[in-house]
Amino acid sequence: MRRLRLDRALVCFDLETTGTDIANDRIVEIGIIRVEPLGLRRSFRSLVNPERPIPPEASAVHGIRDEDVRDQPTLAELADEIHSLFEDADLAGFNSTRFDLPLLAVEMERIGRPLDLAGRRHVDAMAIFHLKEPRDLSAAYRFYCGKELENAHSALADVEATLEVLDAQLERYDDLPRDLDGLHRLCNPDGDRFLDVTRKIAWNDEGEAVLAFGKHRGTPLRRLAREQPDYVQWMLGKDFSPQVKRILSEALEGRFPRREA
Repeated sequence: MRRLRLDRALVCFDLETTGTDIANDRIVEIGIIRVEPLGLRRSFRSLVNPERPIPPEASAVHGIRDEDVRDQPTLAELADEIHSLFEDADLAGFNSTRFDLPLLAVEMERIGRPLDLAGRRHVDAMAIFHLKEPRDLSAAYRFYCGKELENAHSALADVEATLEVLDAQLERYDDLPRDLDGLHRLCNPDGDRFLDVTRKIAWNDEGEAVLAFGKHRGTPLRRLAREQPDYVQWMLGKDFSPQVKRILSEALEGRFPRREA
């Protein structure tokens, strides 16, 4: 770290996980580099047995599959090493403020080895990236089209600029699909997995609707409505979208969505 002045150790870390649900997903790989103020570095990397199946969509992102972690240590078995590396150190990562650190904290709490994060300074390189290199439409228009966007946030001007940006992207990147099917798959890597736009209800591999969040994640609506109707009623009283509430209400009436083959 030639340009960053350190007055104590800095731990930069990254996680690969079974998904993006901070409260429920599990770590499948952890990488850590601890940099001391005088420059000495200590690196650590390990696959982690999440003690649950890794969803195919997660494996498609990081390439880690069930067979890769089957004989690897659990997080509990790595806890001493993690605590040693994090001891009396500040933190850094990429999207670590919103994802990596909260998920790691939840995981360590779950195994009874919580991290003491009091007084830790935390630098997120993604926050700096987005601060210094804006990712709004005006920035995209400037980058791809070489022009300043007049009347930004005027609906029609934004639409016209978006079409220009899309066309310029297709010209710039030869590997982009030239058809809407291909671009749709690229922009929606989850495919048509979710029934609702808020991504609270999803299809499982059997074509049944299941909850996609919370403690009943992966539970088919059919079973949930039959075995725990009070929980469904509780959800109906919460701040979910009208679409989700309609699907839940129909489930209580014995009507369930079914994915067409």
